[in-house]
Amino acid sequence: MDNIKGGKLFHLFLSCSAAFLTISLILFPDRAFDAAVDGLNIWWEVVFPALLPFFIGAEILMGLGVVHFMGVMLEPLMRPIFNVPGAGSFVMAVGLASGFPIGSILTSKLRRDSMLTKTEAERLLCFTNTADPLFMFGAVAVGMFHNAQLGLMIAAAHYMSSFTVGLLMRFYKKNSSDITKEPKSQEHIVIRAFKAMFDAKDRDGRTMGKLLGDAIKNSVNNLLLIGGFIILFSVIIRILTVVGVVDLITAILAPIFVSVGLEPDLIPAIISGFFEISLGSEIAGNLPAEIPLVQKLMAVGAIIAWSGLSVHAQVASITSDTDINIIPFICARVVHGLLAAIYTIPVVNYIFADISLSHTVTAISKTGTELIYTWGLGVTWSLSVFIILILFTILLMLLYTLGISKKVLVLFKNRK
Repeated sequence: MDNIKGGKLFHLFLSCSAAFLTISLILFPDRAFDAAVDGLNIWWEVVFPALLPFFIGAEILMGLGVVHFMGVMLEPLMRPIFNVPGAGSFVMAVGLASGFPIGSILTSKLRRDSMLTKTEAERLLCFTNTADPLFMFGAVAVGMFHNAQLGLMIAAAHYMSSFTVGLLMRFYKKNSSDITKEPKSQEHIVIRAFKAMFDAKDRDGRTMGKLLGDAIKNSVNNLLLIGGFIILFSVIIRILTVVGVVDLITAILAPIFVSVGLEPDLIPAIISGFFEISLGSEIAGNLPAEIPLVQKLMAVGAIIAWSGLSVHAQVASITSDTDINIIPFICARVVHGLLAAIYTIPVVNYIFADISLSHTVTAISKTGTELIYTWGLGVTWSLSVFIILILFTILLMLLYTLGISKKVLVLFKNRK
């Protein structure tokens, strides 16, 4: 009875919110239009070109059975550390390289293919949706804070807290019997890995042309969905700012921030970051210089780890056709945000204490060597993982084209 009543109240809240948004769009059409254009520019200039290659590459690798290969090979590593199957290593690697929401896309696909149980999918979803290095090094450190040295601090706190969340989530439903049953075999692990890969490719049954076409189509569809969410939440944030909701919340939270030693000027950035990560990070980067830098970085770390309701809505939409519960993911985002803010303190004061924080760069100077170097740091991690995945894909394509793959398997068996 209480669940039914709570569901009705939530439905009423959503209805009122939708009505409020619609009326606000009518009253402030110019502000809504400008916000929509800003969201579209972010999607077209940053998100689309950055994520499309990874989406296509991941789809191809999954179709070729690479995930099954990695699942067998890395099961001894992923199971004791994160209590998920070895196939989760593929999701974690691609998620670290390309950022959210590709972790949720791959997790949902593995769940649909029964490579993960419901519990394992929820665990994996909680720590594989991370920000990409390009965003933290380039967009935030250089573009918003104008300081190339801050990228290492932001990324270190973000990935340390993400790894901690993964360790904590291994205890989620620890005594549950809902785990993937790995078949016992006396064969060498390499042989079993190749077997799993070849069997998966045979079950898939698509030709290389069909696989490539499906990969491009699915990737573009997913990116269109992401773009819609970015534009929507960009408009929502602008409307809330115009009607004074952000100022009201700031006035309410200011005494709390002062009581714990934080600057109240951080509140607008956190409120904006609660909805959309890019806007919240930009506001934090433009805060007055007299606010301690460590507090600015704590706010940015929490915003990036929380990832915003925009990303949460994307994940909820992506996982909607599975039985994955989104509540553990949202709770994990809260923990990730708090840990990222806390880890920022030792990262700034001890781990990277020798780095100069006074050296700034001009984000407008696109030809500056400092800017190029910093963007290179962010891109290197992403490209290195992507290039490895692509090279492995090309190798598999050659093996299947030349008909050598089965001979490789026979060779392994004979050696045994």
